Amino acid sequence: MSGYWCTMKGHIAEASVIIAATPERVWSVLTKPEFVRQYLMGAALETDWKPGSPITWSGEWEGKAYSDKGEVVAAEAGKRLTYTHYSPLSGAADSPENYHTLWWSLEEVSGGTRLVLNQDNNSSPEEADHNRETWEQVMSGMKKVAEAGLDAAADAS
Repeated sequence: MSGYWCTMKGHIAEASVIIAATPERVWSVLTKPEFVRQYLMGAALETDWKPGSPITWSGEWEGKAYSDKGEVVAAEAGKRLTYTHYSPLSGAADSPENYHTLWWSLEEVSGGTRLVLNQDNNSSPEEADHNRETWEQVMSGMKKVAEAGLDAAADAS
């Protein structure tokens, strides 16, 4: 596990949430485009989640079209996911030093799944704190999507 986390650089934004769902359900919400669109401001996700494959998130934010991109670093279904991310909306040049790496980990706990995100390469503690707050909002949306699906499934039976 130590090798998984050892490449973090810069200031780290960390966010976590407990979701009342299985790791498999949370993984689906984290990785499937139809779920991502529901909690990530309508973003269209494209990737195959294979290490080395590209990822794109595209959509519109505050009236501006965007196309963020990155690369899958590692994916272990139901356990952890690592990818890089760059957004032209940041105003920074599209070069390696301006990419963040995001490490997602899923752990089964009493009452569901603990989902933890670490995002590296924030330029200051303030930027890390701002990104932590943003990710906490995103994860709150993920929690709603994951748990709503379970309610709907229970209602259908």
